Amino acid sequence: MQNDILHDMRHSSEHVLAESMYKLYPGVKMAMGPATDDGFYGDFELPEGSVISIDDLPKIEEEMQKIIAAKAPIVRKEISVDEARKLFPDNPYKQEWLDEIEARGEQVSVYWTGDSFVDLCAGPHVASTGDIKAVKLLSVAGAYWRGNSKNKMLTRIYGTAFASPKELREHLKMLEEAEKRDHRKIGKALELFYFDPSAPGAPYMLPKGLKIINILKDFWRQYHERRGYQEISAPILNNKYLWEISGHWDHYRENMFLVKEDDDTIYGLKPMNCPNAMVLFNLKTRSYQDLPLRFSDVDTLHRNEASGALMGLFRVRQFQQDDAHIFITEDQIEEEYKRIFDIADYFYKVFGIQCEFKLSTRPDDFMGDPKVWDKAETILKNILDERVGEGNYEIKEKDGAFYGPKVDIHMKDCMGREWQTGTAQLDFQLAGRFGCQYADKDGQLKTPVVIHRVIYGSLERFLGILIENFAGAFPVWIAPVQVKVLPVSDKHREYAAKITEELLDAGIRAEMDNKSNTIGYQIREAHNQKIPYAIIIGDKEVEAGNISVRDRKNTQKNAIPLADFIANVKEINDTKSLELWK
Repeated sequence: MQNDILHDMRHSSEHVLAESMYKLYPGVKMAMGPATDDGFYGDFELPEGSVISIDDLPKIEEEMQKIIAAKAPIVRKEISVDEARKLFPDNPYKQEWLDEIEARGEQVSVYWTGDSFVDLCAGPHVASTGDIKAVKLLSVAGAYWRGNSKNKMLTRIYGTAFASPKELREHLKMLEEAEKRDHRKIGKALELFYFDPSAPGAPYMLPKGLKIINILKDFWRQYHERRGYQEISAPILNNKYLWEISGHWDHYRENMFLVKEDDDTIYGLKPMNCPNAMVLFNLKTRSYQDLPLRFSDVDTLHRNEASGALMGLFRVRQFQQDDAHIFITEDQIEEEYKRIFDIADYFYKVFGIQCEFKLSTRPDDFMGDPKVWDKAETILKNILDERVGEGNYEIKEKDGAFYGPKVDIHMKDCMGREWQTGTAQLDFQLAGRFGCQYADKDGQLKTPVVIHRVIYGSLERFLGILIENFAGAFPVWIAPVQVKVLPVSDKHREYAAKITEELLDAGIRAEMDNKSNTIGYQIREAHNQKIPYAIIIGDKEVEAGNISVRDRKNTQKNAIPLADFIANVKEINDTKSLELWK
């Protein structure tokens, strides 16, 4: 209930923002403005010649506080489409919304704030502007109308609201910390990835970033191979008939990149791996004894995300996904979901991150028989009730995939922020569309059930989450460079090179600083690069045949045998520990 009240407060704050904009900028046009999980925003077409920057936000916020102090009632009214059109005669955005409402045959609702401001809105809202307890405008950005780059660029103002000034202060403090952890800034400083205007939404993975991606893949491969998964790889460019069979052509085509060979031949870069897994299932006759059959892959996927939605590694157009398609009998569903949840629990604990599950149900554009959907949703509800307890998970209505309901896996980072990463979708549809069959114990042909699941989700997005969670100071086993060997002077380079070689031979990712810089500079540089360990080689170390180690938390251990240090790092690598010393 508290979350509902907070959502209504933020939604109402967006209306107060819009009213303030109309008072301060005559001729402005409000396009849209929803509440979000952590605040609200409003999209505006400004009068010609007007520009809003972050410096203007205090003025707008001051006007908002006047409206809040007035404790104006916020009242819902239902009116006809014709009446609504008269309220917004010069606003093409509202007229476009009304066109769609009219086409759907829906009732029009508007909300009045006092007697002076009205907006087209489904609600709900708080009863009065006085119910908005603490509000803050945060930033300004450009946003295309409806996220389409072919549409007009609007001015988007972001803000947030909370039930008390204290909660607002805590949130702003968290935002300040999040700014320090921004994966785009850290990724640039640590030389992990790069975006070039020639390929929007498609990251270049630099050597260190690719090293982390490969470490994540290796860990995923080793773990899944021991649990019966078989890795495959399939073409990324497929004829449209494959997408027609799967249903993606009707339900997902606008999000696909298409390649036209001639008038009769169109290919699509795959946004998902599902159809390819169906093709491989059909390569030979399958028996119930072959099930569960677990195909996994990390192929590159492409999704035509709106340019305005792109955000670093968190929202890209090209990415890899730790995908799996599991073909099972109906009576294997519960056991397989338990196995998937066990994998999710283990993976996230390895990274020191908690996870939780959310159930997403049948969307409006679903495919198949509603009774089959009801059955699938009931199965997932029963599984979650047993796993986490009835009422202890969120149900996201109408948020399932078009072919089946799903359990989304959300994780919380060290700042309490929630991210959706994995998913496990229960599919009674696609296997039948592709004619997938297996022979049961009696020799009868049956259609398998398919679970579509990922744990990391997008590897690129997961990397972005890890960067922010650890502020770039990755656990030792993930760090692209685990050890930097620092010779104090040129006369120590030979011994430093020998130490580096022994580390590399032991499977430890090590580099030697080959530049003629002071040892103080070398130590600072290793610290700034967040490298877990710096091995310092001077006269004492050369004479004694040992090493001195300074970790990134500035703990220094002197005169230790190299073999002991290697054993420490190897144990951390093997156990996936989050600590620097074992």
